Amino acid sequence: MRSPTLFLCVYLFSYFICAQETSRSENQAQEQDSTEIVPKKIYVTNDIGDEEPPAVDGLLNDSVWNRVEWTGDYIENQPDENTSPSYQTKFKIVYDSKNLYIGVRCYDAEPDKIIKRLSRRDGFEGDWVEFNIDSYHDKRTAFSFTVTAAGVKGDEFISNNGNNWDGSWNPIWYTKSNIDDEGWTAELRIPLSQLKFSSADNQVWGLQSTRRFFRAEERSLWQRKPIDQPGWVSEFGELHGLKNIEPQKQLEIQPYTVASSETYEAEVGNPFRDGSETDIAFGLDAKIGITNDLTLDLTMNPDFGQVEADPSAIALDGFQIFFREQRPFFVENKNIFDFNVSRSEAGNTFGSDNVFYSRRIGRSPQGYPNTNEGEFVEIPDNTQIIGAAKFSGKTENGWAIGVLESVTAKKYATIDNNGDRRREVVEPLTNYFVGRAQKDFNDRNSYVGGVFTATNRDNLTEGLDFLHKSAYTGGLDFKHQWKDRVWYLGGNVILSHVQGSEEAIQNTQQSITRLFQRVDAEHVEVDEDKTSLTGSGGNIQLGKIGDGHWRFETGGTWRSPELELNDIGFQRQADDIRHYTWVGYQTLKPDSTFRRVGINYNHWSAWDFAGNQNELRFNTNSWQNWSNNWFSNVGFNYAPIRYSNFALRGGPRLRLTPEVSFWNGIGTDGRKKLRFNLFHNGRKALDNSMRRYYVEFGFRYQPIDALRISIFPEYSINNDKLQYISNIDTDDGVRYLNGQIEQRTLSMSVRLNFNINPNLTVQYWGQPFISRGRYSNFKHVTNATAKNFEDRFLQYNAQQVSFLDDTYSVDENLDGNTDFSFGNPDFSFVQFRSNLVVRWEYIPGSEIFLVWSQDVSQSGNPSDGLLTGLNDNIFGQTPQNIFLLKATYRFVL
Repeated sequence: MRSPTLFLCVYLFSYFICAQETSRSENQAQEQDSTEIVPKKIYVTNDIGDEEPPAVDGLLNDSVWNRVEWTGDYIENQPDENTSPSYQTKFKIVYDSKNLYIGVRCYDAEPDKIIKRLSRRDGFEGDWVEFNIDSYHDKRTAFSFTVTAAGVKGDEFISNNGNNWDGSWNPIWYTKSNIDDEGWTAELRIPLSQLKFSSADNQVWGLQSTRRFFRAEERSLWQRKPIDQPGWVSEFGELHGLKNIEPQKQLEIQPYTVASSETYEAEVGNPFRDGSETDIAFGLDAKIGITNDLTLDLTMNPDFGQVEADPSAIALDGFQIFFREQRPFFVENKNIFDFNVSRSEAGNTFGSDNVFYSRRIGRSPQGYPNTNEGEFVEIPDNTQIIGAAKFSGKTENGWAIGVLESVTAKKYATIDNNGDRRREVVEPLTNYFVGRAQKDFNDRNSYVGGVFTATNRDNLTEGLDFLHKSAYTGGLDFKHQWKDRVWYLGGNVILSHVQGSEEAIQNTQQSITRLFQRVDAEHVEVDEDKTSLTGSGGNIQLGKIGDGHWRFETGGTWRSPELELNDIGFQRQADDIRHYTWVGYQTLKPDSTFRRVGINYNHWSAWDFAGNQNELRFNTNSWQNWSNNWFSNVGFNYAPIRYSNFALRGGPRLRLTPEVSFWNGIGTDGRKKLRFNLFHNGRKALDNSMRRYYVEFGFRYQPIDALRISIFPEYSINNDKLQYISNIDTDDGVRYLNGQIEQRTLSMSVRLNFNINPNLTVQYWGQPFISRGRYSNFKHVTNATAKNFEDRFLQYNAQQVSFLDDTYSVDENLDGNTDFSFGNPDFSFVQFRSNLVVRWEYIPGSEIFLVWSQDVSQSGNPSDGLLTGLNDNIFGQTPQNIFLLKATYRFVL
């Protein structure tokens, strides 16, 4: 890939220079466009009175539509903003005391070429039309309803002025589409109970409509929005004429029942693993509109069995891996509860760190019982959520409020000793609380907010006193925008406080997140008598996101050594201060080569709280949408300064060699039935002490509108001459043992989606995975910050190291006596996970799931090849099979 990547870089550089030569005149035109006030369109609706409401059949032949006028005159937004679209679109809106009705016509001179691809809800495949309704009229949030030409519906909750689109929001509404000689039509019925609005006699709502014309991959808008105009909801047109409608208090109850059966390979002598298990469970979800603005969500004994399994992953750096939340109760309205520590446009700012990480609730038990040889143990896979309640919403005067309360059960491990059984607590009864609030002001251009979280554990018995008794976090955030939201200043500050036994706080001080025991760290030390720890963190940033070609952001973030968020949040690293700057250039008009191009520059630098500079990195990257609708991106990094406080797990600060890295991706036209994607990245130390490469290549194939298949194999190489193994105490001091690793990882994600109709779908996902690591050239670090790589360690030779019974013995001084020994660090982890889900939404909001999950997890032979390891440890093995039948019924009262 070197030649195409180099060619692309040279081409883009030349293109950028040419663009600069011609940008003066274009900038003048764009300056006029960006500074002009785009007129707000207004549509006036009408009450249907005594007439029969329209039948939602997609035909637009009901007489009630004659009560209002058409509106249209859509303007192209992509790829060529402020031009006429290929075909026009028009719509009408009427309402009654309970519903809003929308009828829309999408003109198309070639109706036989309209793309009617089927998908599951929120699939957004083929031709579609969308309506965004800002019924709060707060210019920051909106409800989105989409219908495709095939009749598939999509719905999302829009927040943060269009920066967040929450597809987990699944309201009850109705739609049908129809294709005729003029193109296609659709009708929508949206119950007012699914929207939030004020009690004013005369309502004004924000309104936007988008049409996707699939064949040209074109987007057109009812209300024009220039490409360089920041925001989305703030730029909507307006819906007038809504008179005397009353806010509808929502009341929905959704009971469920789930029957499960599990089969697996029986374990001889283990009474807990006899080969099969069955269970039946009941639960309840409820949604209660306390006011029209605020909703109370309740769940009792929730089931998450139909959720897709997490992808396989291995982390050799010791840090935890972030997995996205997939459980419906926690995903819906999660934008209200989010409190990101330092997400930014720039790179490498720990963007996944968050004060609230809902996957802590219902996690696997954290304790393990004391056992004797010959005893068998049964531990629950997850901690049961007894109940949870979520109070959230946004008021008409600009308050966004979220309160979440959850209680998880005390869980026991059962230990069997020849029929004699005892139980030990492995997870205490725990209460989790999250409170979040934000207030808009300054004509919705600014907000201030706060967050408070609490984790309280009950009766930490012996064996669980390594956990915090309690953990609290508080934070404040703000954002101010000016000059039509082009410029912004934002930030936050966070305080954390954890309490527990001396053991618990010592564990916190010594965890991989902070490592107070570092031998050369003068600003931190382990205090074995502490029973609490208080830390802080925060972020400040200034940026420009519109009004022309150029955008930028600069800022800084910090996490004090004592900051601890991981009881109910997610935090990878403490003891960190960093500065970042990002500058971006984007084209605003297509040309003969590109539809759109973006070119970016980043740099960031990091220090610890002792003032040591641990990183300096420069980056340049670009993304391209080509005229044939292919997509590509390319980026390069150079890091001249690299140190790690964490690489030796409590040992001294380690100098890492300067490195260069790259990434590059290419994707063919996503509209085609056969689409290919390639992505690869690589890193290389300048002295060849480290080399990594990752490649993913695959295709998506849609032979018919109802079927889509995708296969994406991945392969990665990790060669590192200084990979941490262990810290070992010897008579001559601690040996910071490292080795040379040759790691190979191979996996393949396979997906199949078959849509019988918009409400009945079959989905399959499967992933074989193997990661194999072989170690050699063992060494221990002697001068961690030496400039030359070879001067940082002492490497053992063949006479000093012997291997017997899967154990390495080291005789450093060759006196015939073993100075220390360690187990063979070679590994081979093999896993196969899959989910088959049949989903039938038999009436809106009520579903039946049939789920089949498989899991095979094995430790393979590191001396085997990757394909041999997969074959020996997946094929022919007895998998763990889980079968679920889940039925829900949604009562709307």
